[in-house]
Amino acid sequence: MAGLLVALGIIYGDIGTSPLYVFKAIIAGKEISELLILGGLSCIFWTITLQTTIKYVSIALNADNNGEGGIFALFALVRKRKPYLIVPAIIGGCALLADGMITPPISVSSAIEGLNIRYPGLPTLPIVLGIITLIFLVQRMGTSIVGKMFGPVMLLWFGMLAITGFSSLIQNPWILKALNPVWAIELLTLYPKGFWLLGAVFLCTTGAEALYSDMGHCGKNNIRATWIFVKAALLLNYFGQGAWLLSHVGKSLEDVNPFYAILPEWFVLPGIIIATLATIIASQAMISGSFTLIAEALRLNVWPKVTIKYPSNFKGQIYVPSLNWILWLGCMIIVIYFKESSAMEAAYGLSIVIAMCMTTVLLVNLLNRRRTPKYLIALLLIVYIPVEGSFLIANIEKIPAGGWVTLLVSSVFIFIMWVWYRGRKIKNRLTEFSNLKEYLPILQQLSNDESISKYSTHLVYLTSADHLYEIESKIMYSILQKRPKRADVYWFVHIHVDDQPFTMEYKVDHITPNDVIRVEFRLGFRIEQKINFYFRKVVEELVRNKEIDVTSRYASLRDQKITGDFRFVVLKRHLSNDNDFEGIERFIMQSYFNLDHLSLSEEKAFGLDTSSVTIEKVPLIVSPMRDFKLKRVYTDSFVYSHKQEPEETSLTS
Repeated sequence: MAGLLVALGIIYGDIGTSPLYVFKAIIAGKEISELLILGGLSCIFWTITLQTTIKYVSIALNADNNGEGGIFALFALVRKRKPYLIVPAIIGGCALLADGMITPPISVSSAIEGLNIRYPGLPTLPIVLGIITLIFLVQRMGTSIVGKMFGPVMLLWFGMLAITGFSSLIQNPWILKALNPVWAIELLTLYPKGFWLLGAVFLCTTGAEALYSDMGHCGKNNIRATWIFVKAALLLNYFGQGAWLLSHVGKSLEDVNPFYAILPEWFVLPGIIIATLATIIASQAMISGSFTLIAEALRLNVWPKVTIKYPSNFKGQIYVPSLNWILWLGCMIIVIYFKESSAMEAAYGLSIVIAMCMTTVLLVNLLNRRRTPKYLIALLLIVYIPVEGSFLIANIEKIPAGGWVTLLVSSVFIFIMWVWYRGRKIKNRLTEFSNLKEYLPILQQLSNDESISKYSTHLVYLTSADHLYEIESKIMYSILQKRPKRADVYWFVHIHVDDQPFTMEYKVDHITPNDVIRVEFRLGFRIEQKINFYFRKVVEELVRNKEIDVTSRYASLRDQKITGDFRFVVLKRHLSNDNDFEGIERFIMQSYFNLDHLSLSEEKAFGLDTSSVTIEKVPLIVSPMRDFKLKRVYTDSFVYSHKQEPEETSLTS
């Protein structure tokens, strides 16, 4: 029961608050008719059934990565065989980030605007801005305390949805005719511009993607069990709103929200309070999901290095300060620009349908990899290509009215991820590797060469080389040529990001006992890379196993059994002035290094102790300058053809 309560509080915030604005968006500016209401209800029922129940709850929850869900967890399952699927993963992930910027404004605004029923003319904009600001302010402290209230509040919320909806439904039980899909077909084909109403209908399933992303927090069994109750409560409320609307056929209800209209008059104010709490939870769920998304993107090397904090011991609860304030600023701009939730509806939905389409692409590839019968994959495509394609087309119509906002936000995030991904690929492509075996005798001689002052007892380099006897040429240049770095023991540390979310393993290879040692960490894509801490643990275990001796090799210190010092050397690449760029690579690499300049430093990103870190800059030459001829002339022939002083000429001439 505790697991079910937690699932209610974490999973269903977004989709659970959709009754606040879905029907309001469907009837906006239209005269109430039987076809509009029954057709709209039929579309809502079958959208929730096809999209949320079948695609996400029944199918997608089985596509988990060791219990973790979400578009990047899904990509991690298929990236080895099809790395090009990073494209739909980036597009879908960025669309979800854009959704995290629009969900708090539309949810909170929809709830607070209900106050106008009791207090006409009340300015709700400052209240909405204040609540959203408070939500983002508490992120740095963690949400473990208020998080305990999420489950009970959402249980109260869904109970309210079910009871108020059922009370209205029994007054006109014929509304259940809308279960017949014929009404949906007639709405889309016979009602004037009926097809474009799918843009409003789609809002009823916007939380399905978040449901899949948050699977790791609650488990798929808890989600499936609670979905039965949640779906029943949602449908009862939608049908209750439909029953009330059918009693107003022929009228135009411009400023009326059917959600509040079915509440008893004495319960309006308590209902607004409960709705506000529910929208705060919905906002919190989207913000937390955005933090998790960025953390995964960071581990998969598609996002610049940023600070990630862990405000509590709760699993999966993280805080990304930079993203927190970017989202806050975006929410403020959206609220001030659109002012009312009815205007925000135009901007809402487009980003999510794009994310859903990208999830379908990745899901089909995963099912194919798992040798799912071809006819089942074909059936999935036959159903969801037209369904999601229709929703996408219908939402495209929203672009001029506000959909351009989410497209703009998504495009900015896509640009950052793509530049970082491509920039790293270009940089790694140009990394030169050497055979470490050739350098082992030199390292041993350098270690014993007392004519060179000792740089450190233990010298540690981070290496990207995947193979045991490979090493970057720039590392050997740093040790042997830039300034000879004599040390007793040379350590090479490699970090491999595993496709499993919570892998924490390491391997030690004594290449030359007590002289050259390689440590390889295998860390899941959801594990924080605290390399300084992990490396210390590895050394402690090696000492306990008597595999190494870390006692200082200075005679005076060795007698006192004092541990030798450790120093990390981080080689930081910068864009060389000797590059001769052409085409898109110029733009990508310049953008990449601009982002790198703004991002977290390597030593902080890997959790290294800055007091024992040396930073060395290494030039990156992406495209060497073309060969050119420089002619030497001698002094006696270096004369001007005229006696007078030469005229000043431009550099280009």
